[in-house]
Amino acid sequence: MKYLLFVACDPDHTEADVAAAPDIDEWLEYVNGKGLRITGDRLRPVSDATTLRVRGGELLVTDGPFAETTEWIAGFDILECEDLDQAIEVAAKHPMAYTGRLELRPFWPLDDE
Repeated sequence: MKYLLFVACDPDHTEADVAAAPDIDEWLEYVNGKGLRITGDRLRPVSDATTLRVRGGELLVTDGPFAETTEWIAGFDILECEDLDQAIEVAAKHPMAYTGRLELRPFWPLDDE
C-alpha cells in the first residue's frame, strides 16, 4: 500500500530531541535500501506558498498557506509499505519524528470505490 508521509515542522521540541534525531541521510539509506521509498522532497517555505480556491465562479488566489500556524509542511515522502504497521516503523526512524510531526495517509485511488 502506498502512504504519503507529510513532514511538518513543529517548534514543540527540546534540544534533547534534536540530539536524539538520526541524520536524514541515514533514514534515506534505510528506506531506499529496503525499497520502501518511491520519492520525496523538501518543500519551499510557507512564504513561497500560493493558495487558491474557486468561490461563486471566481478564482481567488492568495499568497501563503491557508491557515496561520507555526507548523508547516516542510516536505513529503511517498512510501510503499506492506501495511500501516510497517509505515509507522519507517516513519518513526525519520529525524523529523523527533523535532517535527509526521502524518501518514494511505493513498485512495480514484478508481477505488
